[in-house]
Amino acid sequence: MELLCVVWHERRRPVHHSFKYNVRYALIHLDVSPLSPSSNHLSADEARNLAGTTGPVFLLTIPPSVGYEQNPLSLYYCYDQENSSTNLKKCIAEVTNTPWGERVTFVFNPSSDVVAKVLHVSPFMDMQGSWKIKATAPGNDLSVVISVHHPDLGEHFCAVLRAQRVSTSKVADKLFFFWLMPHKVAVWIYWHALKLWWKSVSFVQHPRYNNPVYREEAVSRDKKLNYCKAGDFETSGKDRQLTQPCLAELEESESVKLYKKDIGDKSRI
Repeated sequence: MELLCVVWHERRRPVHHSFKYNVRYALIHLDVSPLSPSSNHLSADEARNLAGTTGPVFLLTIPPSVGYEQNPLSLYYCYDQENSSTNLKKCIAEVTNTPWGERVTFVFNPSSDVVAKVLHVSPFMDMQGSWKIKATAPGNDLSVVISVHHPDLGEHFCAVLRAQRVSTSKVADKLFFFWLMPHKVAVWIYWHALKLWWKSVSFVQHPRYNNPVYREEAVSRDKKLNYCKAGDFETSGKDRQLTQPCLAELEESESVKLYKKDIGDKSRI
């Protein structure tokens, strides 16, 4: 399944910076269309084992193009099979940082969950704080909302992905549909990093150079949280519930109001 998406980021403090861009994702039924053995994503069985679920598994991701892959966030939707019905039980987030290419994978409750920040995702953010994450079940559309709560800056960052399914009759060539999409995402990442540098946002060195146990410390922080135990982190080569004020602020922002219009304007992607 092909999806047209709009991604919106807002950094509120210490300086304000926001942007949005159009991107194309694929939603893959891993039980029906398993990935190749050389893929660096989880298989359906691996995802089920990690999430503790029994039903089908779908992967939301940006497919590679001309040998290059760039996926800041991929999501696995893990369903439980109950008689003849299936219900979304857990999600697995697969977060990869740029340019280091490190990845963390963690389970979360899609209705709303929070995990300690365990990956240095940006050279303009430190490792303090937590990720709050919420995801809707895929249908004709889907959404993912992530905010960052910092002990000093409060909820200083929000990111939203909203997607709409594209009719298969409108996708004549899947390779062309995703052509150079990972490359475009990489350009957007570096371009906005340059803008943050231009705005004099402080550069934060990767903690692995001065604190080799930063991930262990993050896992320890996560265990102190009282919500869904989403902190059983798997690593490779990768505080509370999402607050209503954050969601309300997102819904009232002009960027969010433009999502449906942008998603509908397929010619812009």
